[in-house]
Amino acid sequence: QVQLVESGGGLVQAGGSLRLSCAASRSTRSFIAIGWFRQGSGKQREFVANINSGGITMYADSAKGRFTISRDNAKNTVYLEMNSLKPEDTAVYYCNAQTGPSRYWGQGTQVTVSS
Repeated sequence: QVQLVESGGGLVQAGGSLRLSCAASRSTRSFIAIGWFRQGSGKQREFVANINSGGITMYADSAKGRFTISRDNAKNTVYLEMNSLKPEDTAVYYCNAQTGPSRYWGQGTQVTVSS
């Protein structure tokens, strides 16, 4: 069983920055991919960014140029640095890890961007 614990959410003004953390119960390099999804109120959960076992990163169009995903292998932690935040980035952000056919989710962390 994989445990994922997110932290770093909060309230920020538009144009501000936040860094989310996802601490995994095992090496992040052991996953096919690990990254972030988000779900706004009344919306479907959507992909934000991920990093695969080889270190290749992928971003949703909405995140490109503003968000950066990275990982600290020694801490088994993945980060999402979010800059130039917009009110439409308001959502619960979930860490997600994929191992073969299985996906694991964290409990989520709320990000609220005020205008």
